[in-house]
Amino acid sequence: MSSTIAELERRRVAARRGGGERRVAAQHAKGKLSARERLDVLLDEGSFEELDLFVEHNCTDFGMEAEVVPGDGVVTGSGTIDGRLVFVFSQDFTVFGGSLSERHAAKICKIMDMALKVGAPVVGLNDSGGARIQEGVASLGGYAEVFQRNVLASGVVPQLSLVMGPCAGGAVYSPAMTDFIFMVKDSSYMFVTGPDVVKTVTGEIVSQEDLGGAVTHTTKSSVADCAYDNDIEALLAARDFLGFLPASNRTGVPVRPCDDPFDRLEPSLDSLIPPSANQPYDMHELIGKVVDEGEFFELQPGHAGNIITGFGRIEGRTVGLVANQPMVLAGCLDINASKKAARFVRFCDAFEIPIVTFVDVPGFLPGVAQEHSGIIKHGAKLLFAYGEATVPKITVITRKAYGGAYDVMASKHLRGDLNYAWPTAEIAVMGAKGAVEIIFRGRSEAEIAERTAEYERRFANPFVAASKGFVDEIILPHSTRRRIALGLRKLRGKRLENPWKKHDNIPL
Repeated sequence: MSSTIAELERRRVAARRGGGERRVAAQHAKGKLSARERLDVLLDEGSFEELDLFVEHNCTDFGMEAEVVPGDGVVTGSGTIDGRLVFVFSQDFTVFGGSLSERHAAKICKIMDMALKVGAPVVGLNDSGGARIQEGVASLGGYAEVFQRNVLASGVVPQLSLVMGPCAGGAVYSPAMTDFIFMVKDSSYMFVTGPDVVKTVTGEIVSQEDLGGAVTHTTKSSVADCAYDNDIEALLAARDFLGFLPASNRTGVPVRPCDDPFDRLEPSLDSLIPPSANQPYDMHELIGKVVDEGEFFELQPGHAGNIITGFGRIEGRTVGLVANQPMVLAGCLDINASKKAARFVRFCDAFEIPIVTFVDVPGFLPGVAQEHSGIIKHGAKLLFAYGEATVPKITVITRKAYGGAYDVMASKHLRGDLNYAWPTAEIAVMGAKGAVEIIFRGRSEAEIAERTAEYERRFANPFVAASKGFVDEIILPHSTRRRIALGLRKLRGKRLENPWKKHDNIPL
């Protein structure tokens, strides 16, 4: 028996070495942690339970039978983050460059299947050179098996991808189908075809970083949500982030103790809106003063800055926040903002996370480029997302809510549960000057000015909408947190079902 135990320990030690000290040192030289070191940072100390430590590949072509490393380039299992169960896989670049084989994929699929059965998040740490070429189509089949699990898990358990190294070709599609992607600056990248192929096919010369680096994907393409300076920052952010998410679509939002009074008043909000309607202000200030202890985890902060999305807490319970940002493009909705917010709203709805929307929107961004790029269909995504959402929805109009953008931003007509307006709110088809110039086209400048003042008196306020029941209450800015907290309490028992369907057909 003792010899068997000794053999077990010897094999465990060998398997945990991965590609060996030399390759781990090379990983460290690039500023990257090893696969197991990453799990040590991500998970609670001592909580990791590994599965399939001794799995080996089954390839016998190209001399691969002589190159066998237990674990086959990916560490899989489960652990806890702040005491809550998560399933994880961490690709090991020191073993065959983290390339995916049939058995490597089977290990990932096993923990994804378990996550679905028990209802727990899946966190993938991606650091892979792609498909293992020696295995050919078997490797491609492995990718497809993982993709299928991503699809089945979507909307059932949260899926978070941390891209911490190369991610190219077919490897990019699994992270792309997860809910959120975090990347590491200067050491991770994602692209379907690399710089050499791009140069050969199109003649364009581009670096890996410019083609698919963390900054590119969090500012231009919106493929990724957040970019961090190093592995440790990304992993610690993932720990914080997962604290906002439910374990599954069956569990409801997590609740943590909160000492921040629900009825805390913020007198400074009474002067947040500038005197001039054309003067911007930072919507982050409002969010920070409404959520518990000012803690707000923003998603895609570098992309489509004219809309803000992210998670906060009210009375210790997670809420999703969406807000127009007057500091960028005056808060107009454009293609990027619509897509960004629509995806976020749909995630919140899938996991029963209440949505709080702060509205200051002068309309959709005009322009030939926007129209030709499909602003109609992309804008409809956000409209569709809010309209289909059955979770509690609370809306606060702080200033402008003009035209179709008023409808889109969680209006009462899209089954908003509680729709509030500040006294500074202006709810109208369009701004006073534009409206008057259409209604009284051809009149003198003096009359236009007079009519504009009249229009502002009549419509540049929340009272017309309130008189029609489109706004439930006009509230004082300093009491915004209290009204939202009380509203969320009321709505905890909300039950609303859409008509039966196999699935919807959102305008993709």
